[in-house]
Amino acid sequence: MKSDAKKQRFPVIKEIVSGFIHDRWSCVCAVIIIIYLLVAAGMEAYTIYCRNMEITPVYAAENLDARFSPPSTRFWMGTDYLGRDVFWRAMAGTATAIKVGVIASGIACILGVALGALAGYFGGTIDDIINFLYSVFAAMPTLLFILSFALLVSKGFLAGDLTGVVNFMRDNLNTDPGMLAVYLAIGLTGWVTLCRVVRAETLKLREAGYIQAAKVAGVPAWKIIVRHIIPNVGHLIIIYFTLRFAYAIMTEVIVSYLGLGVQTAPSWGIMISDGQERLWRGIWWEVGAATIFMFFLVLALHTLGDKLRDIFDPRSERNF
Repeated sequence: MKSDAKKQRFPVIKEIVSGFIHDRWSCVCAVIIIIYLLVAAGMEAYTIYCRNMEITPVYAAENLDARFSPPSTRFWMGTDYLGRDVFWRAMAGTATAIKVGVIASGIACILGVALGALAGYFGGTIDDIINFLYSVFAAMPTLLFILSFALLVSKGFLAGDLTGVVNFMRDNLNTDPGMLAVYLAIGLTGWVTLCRVVRAETLKLREAGYIQAAKVAGVPAWKIIVRHIIPNVGHLIIIYFTLRFAYAIMTEVIVSYLGLGVQTAPSWGIMISDGQERLWRGIWWEVGAATIFMFFLVLALHTLGDKLRDIFDPRSERNF
């Protein structure tokens, strides 16, 4: 039974490596994403250090004498209305974007995999309930739900119910209620597609010989799901996480641009919102910096997601 199960498990790492070796563009995108991750980790560590040492981070340092300075050797991407260095604010915004992408996409993937596996494996009443749930969420206008939820949390309407969660995330994740709103809103609306796909795969996998043998041997259902079902849908999780990552970043930018998302941390959405008012005066660099940083990250994520999808299923109809 063990050997049969090993043959059925998808060789995720091997497939990814072999698929990337002969594709230079995908390798370039992977390198770009790694650079963004390193920048985000570095900026997050720097922010925590500054907070602990009670010093002002370079991206938050104000210099009113240098307000609206254009790009130069001193300020690579100019300064904003408070004289803050736009380049360093865009770098710090990378940390915000990556955190939102990882946490929000992680929440969506956990919910999607758990509910999809339960619905597909057990069927019956559990399947009907979960089908009803994802039908309800699928029928909702996603962006409207995200904006409404972000408004409720970020403006304090749910503060009494979420005080403990907000305090934990503020203390441990260097975040604020606005970012909490973005995490939860995107995560709670993003699980539907993955749930449907995982359910369909689980319906096929539960009829496999090694799954049936495990049932006969008395292996608990949760062990079968964790050890046999989930590893076989690992490729779907990777693809969905990558594509959802890009969507989460763009959604955070939109929500923060509207003033309902990130409140205290640097954000590309806030930079675009602040800078748009001065575009008519020829002060374009704040909007330009945020747009450039976001463009390359989202492009790399989409390209990587498409490549992963082609590696795992070249004949797929791209249901994601």
